[in-house]
Amino acid sequence: MDVMAKFQAERDVKTILVVDDEAVIRDLCVRALKGYRVLQAADGEEALRLFEKGGIDVILTDVMMPKINGLELLRRLKELEPTIVVIVMTGYAEKDIILNALKADADDFITKPLNILQLKTAVDKALDKKALKEELANLRNMDRLKSNFLSLISHKFRTPITAISLFLQNLASGVYDPDDPESRENLKLICGQSRYLENLVAELLVFSRFMAAGEELHLEPCSLPEIIRPLVATSKEATAKPGVVASFDLEQLSPLPLDREKIAFAIGQVIDNAFKFSRETGTVSFSLREDNSACRLTVEDEGIGIPKEELPKIFEKFYQVDLEGAGQIRGFGLGLFYAREFVKLHGGTITVESEPEKGTRVTVLLPLHSSVTP
Repeated sequence: MDVMAKFQAERDVKTILVVDDEAVIRDLCVRALKGYRVLQAADGEEALRLFEKGGIDVILTDVMMPKINGLELLRRLKELEPTIVVIVMTGYAEKDIILNALKADADDFITKPLNILQLKTAVDKALDKKALKEELANLRNMDRLKSNFLSLISHKFRTPITAISLFLQNLASGVYDPDDPESRENLKLICGQSRYLENLVAELLVFSRFMAAGEELHLEPCSLPEIIRPLVATSKEATAKPGVVASFDLEQLSPLPLDREKIAFAIGQVIDNAFKFSRETGTVSFSLREDNSACRLTVEDEGIGIPKEELPKIFEKFYQVDLEGAGQIRGFGLGLFYAREFVKLHGGTITVESEPEKGTRVTVLLPLHSSVTP
């Protein structure tokens, strides 16, 4: 099996997280769940840390554990991801616990002492249930997203089209003097609105292509430094801020199996935002390092930052930060949404840390997997 096929096969393997303070129980689950990727956590806190890294499909958790018990872990997991499937491991006589777990939306139960066949069957059923829950959630969202998207497009196009139409009407009526400074200023504004429309159409074409492609990855050996530097050089946001300097500290890592277009888009969104939200002068720093079994890209700016209450929303579809409160935000608010989706498709994560007036740090983690050569 070549490297690309191996990487695809690794993506298709489901990941099970076993949470129990008894090592013997965790080891039993690992032996029973051959064919799955099994992660282990000794308590709820460790489980949450692993879950936040992404890529977990099903969680098996004990109830009585130190720090965060199984029921509290269940509640927090469902808040973070309502479609996550959680199987609770409990004893026969723990009826109150079972009732409380059901109230917290537990998906299934396994009684202790564990039966290997029962364990394997429960996990298989849980994965089927997760697929159905995700499909149902997608169906429920489709109509709403379609309506929101059409409304957003209508709103974004209305203002520039109206301005251009009025200008052309005046022009057709002879209300235009090329020697009048006000007329020349109006013409300049209309040219700007025309370019804005052109950019909106270009964005729509990009997003429609990604929507049609879905989750399919076209993997090839990619050098991240060779992707990052050209993206910075061609970024419109970077060009618009000549006083902001790009600082590179990029380790020359072995090529990674990546979908070049999707990863370039994701990194490009991070780069554009770093310059967009920078002040007129400053530095945007790029760091690329090998971090255990992952490649860590950090993009840090010295800009205006993002309010704490806005951070959880920035990866949502159609969401845009209106830091000036003007209500005139350009674009569709899909860039960071697709950036996170594309990074997740590669088994990676993207996180944001920010503080108003002090800047923003974005970290992209991509699994190294096997090195590849062209």
